[in-house]
Amino acid sequence: MLQSNQILQFAQLLFDSEDAAQHATPILKAILDGRSARVSAIAQHMRGSAAANYKHIQRFLQTVDTKESLLRLFQVDAPFVIGDATEIPRPHAYRTPYVGTLKDGKTRGFWLLLLATPYRGRALPCHFITYSSRTLAAEAESRNLNHLHAFQPLKALLGDKPLVLDRDFSYLELLEALRAAQINFVIRLKVGAQPPQFFDENKQRIELRVDPGKTAVYRGILYKGKVRVNVIGYWQPGYAEPLWVMTNLKAELAGQIYFARMKIEETFRDLKNLLGLEKVMNQQQAKMEQIVALVLLAFTLGVLVGEELRDGLYGAPSARHTDAKDAAQPPRRLHAPSQKWKLYSGLFILLKQKLSLAQEEVNLIVRTALDRFRRLVQHPVRTFV
Repeated sequence: MLQSNQILQFAQLLFDSEDAAQHATPILKAILDGRSARVSAIAQHMRGSAAANYKHIQRFLQTVDTKESLLRLFQVDAPFVIGDATEIPRPHAYRTPYVGTLKDGKTRGFWLLLLATPYRGRALPCHFITYSSRTLAAEAESRNLNHLHAFQPLKALLGDKPLVLDRDFSYLELLEALRAAQINFVIRLKVGAQPPQFFDENKQRIELRVDPGKTAVYRGILYKGKVRVNVIGYWQPGYAEPLWVMTNLKAELAGQIYFARMKIEETFRDLKNLLGLEKVMNQQQAKMEQIVALVLLAFTLGVLVGEELRDGLYGAPSARHTDAKDAAQPPRRLHAPSQKWKLYSGLFILLKQKLSLAQEEVNLIVRTALDRFRRLVQHPVRTFV
């Protein structure tokens, strides 16, 4: 559906030079057309010789920092930043130095820790790191320190925005680092056979308790006796156990933020199922990350166009699915409202559904998406200096 000249307009907003944008355009188009993160597959979906295209991609990666371009997607007016990690299996990569074993202790692969901002039920990526059991051992570092490395480039951008993290990030070292950096946080607690320990000012143990169907709030308690936090717990009807959230903000506000948290897992699902992120294969970790960044850029382009397409095909979204800044600009409908708007992601519609639209309609959709993209990447942002 997307033509090269249309993708070029997005690429010109992502890269500093016209030459870089021109070279990036066929690569981004091939990622969307081929739905794969493997360089050989991307090369096959570019015009011309696959061998020549493969060299074109390699030369591009040597001259352009695609991770820096990805950082431009940070939304200055986003209410919070989401962090989460996913496994990338590489079962046959026995000689790849950055591949270790995953959580099950058997499968080979690595972890991708993604930072993103919410957008219409999805999350738009803006930064990431990769690591594995092998790289952690080689660098004599812990997974916790690698998490901190991911947050460091965004610290200057976050300002007062809270960082919203899931259960795997509820550990003391991270909380101490976030407190030292004066970063606001909203983190779901990992509660299981060994629940986290909280204490009051007198070093007396506090047991977190909430009744089914109720809400409980604990203010100014000490996580593991060291970091002062507020904690809120919800036990919603029909759930087997409560959900606990800790924060350095007001507890009730943190609860609202966490429940408004867009499902970053949906982003991972689309990246893997629709764009073949798990197929990424490079011997060098730096080159692999350059390709991952390109896939994330193509994903964002596809999401913005796809969401406009979804609105046009299946009607305008409800207010809770629409960004506040866009509420006064309802999308143009090509068809009457439909429940299908909730069933399909915009990227799925763009890449998988066979659509027959007039070129005028396609051009309007792309122009609207480009306007949104322009507002996204041209925000005045804080620098790292």
